[in-house]
Amino acid sequence: MHMADALISPAVGGTMWALSAGLIGYCSKKVKNEMDDQKIPLMGVMGAFIFAAQMINFTIPVTGSSGHLGGGMILSILLGPHIAFLTMASVLTVQALFFADGGLLALGCNIFNLGFFPCFIAYPLIYKKITRENPTRNNIVSGSLIAAILGLQAGAFAVVVETVMSGISELPFSTFLMLMQPVHLAIGIVEGVTTAAVVIFIWKARPEILNAAASSVPIGGISIKNVLTGITVAAVITGGALSWFASSNPDGLEWAMFKTAGVEELESPHELHASLSKVQEKTAFLPDYGFKSDESELILNENKSTEENGTTAATTEDKKHQSSAWPAVDSGTSVSGLTGGLLTLTLAVAVGFILRHKKSNA
Repeated sequence: MHMADALISPAVGGTMWALSAGLIGYCSKKVKNEMDDQKIPLMGVMGAFIFAAQMINFTIPVTGSSGHLGGGMILSILLGPHIAFLTMASVLTVQALFFADGGLLALGCNIFNLGFFPCFIAYPLIYKKITRENPTRNNIVSGSLIAAILGLQAGAFAVVVETVMSGISELPFSTFLMLMQPVHLAIGIVEGVTTAAVVIFIWKARPEILNAAASSVPIGGISIKNVLTGITVAAVITGGALSWFASSNPDGLEWAMFKTAGVEELESPHELHASLSKVQEKTAFLPDYGFKSDESELILNENKSTEENGTTAATTEDKKHQSSAWPAVDSGTSVSGLTGGLLTLTLAVAVGFILRHKKSNA
């Protein structure tokens, strides 16, 4: 559900940037009293895990579309809403800057859509109300499922509203909405089941983590090394190898756009879009989670084949067939998963240390 810059106007993009920045400032003040030597590394490894998990698109049966985890509910349940929002902002910033996943102008929208609704709506008003003070396996499952679905539905609705407010006439409100909500309902079900599985694992290993997150307090002096190790291993395996098994189908947003407007990507109408795109081209050293040389090599091979045979041997359909080979075992994907996870971990941990340092100096 990462929005591209072409979906929003500068006015909407700037407004959402300001709103997300305000929420980041608010969360930064709120977490000062709950950051400790346990939550900071947990924040980092969870950010790395969510980065890796978002690389894996799973097929939505019948539709021809795919989806990936948002991760906001997992982060909220394990870290608390404020740290979760900061962690999600770290994930999305790394994705936009270094992997060209989501536009720079749209970054404020993406942080808000994927962070605000699960962290500040679905988690406190749904999940916590269902699990209450004594979570059990059953209410963790039901709470995770319902909260994940509603949080993702709200985020999908926000995407539609933001495009309409931006004046994107190719995506009329009613048609776009009727496509976005059902496909993201299916994605939300998968997210809910995955969230429940991760939370139950942590709940069995260290229930104190969930309790600290629910109360917005430090974890304390207990050892969570085994949890940190387990999540780290999961992030490495997910980003380094399981990412090969991602579906090649368009994601829910791209699919809904194609069904509505006939294209998966819209042209950028503003000069600001072009300027930010140039910036992103320079910062994204692994665009689309692969080496930059991959696309150039494909084009060169196509041109060479055309010159030698007098025909376009490497047609568009050929390229689609090659790119849709599954699993897509690719070193560029693995490097992207591992590098992105490390960058996200570093950024999230740095944020945690900075906020804790401010607390100690206050």
